[in-house]
Amino acid sequence: MLLITCPNCGPRDETEFHYGGQAHVAYPENPAELTDTEWSRYLFYRENPKGTFAERWVHTAGCRKWFNALRDTVTYEFKSVYTGAAPAAAPASTPTGGQK
Repeated sequence: MLLITCPNCGPRDETEFHYGGQAHVAYPENPAELTDTEWSRYLFYRENPKGTFAERWVHTAGCRKWFNALRDTVTYEFKSVYTGAAPAAAPASTPTGGQK
């Protein structure tokens, strides 16, 4: 069982959360000008790194708010969580001693 720390509610069981995909994917400035290939890249192509990865999560059984997390895709360890309004956290500067 994973414990995920919601920035608003604190540590909760993973069953209360829903995964939202890669964080910090910028919406196109002029979406009407995109080709079908560019749209498909925006909609469907995401990174799949081995190691620290920025993700979006929503606390569906709690405050229902979205937040971002840096999680190690190998160990499942959450390195840090931060609200969507906060700037992107750099994987190299993540604090140690995160939660599993």
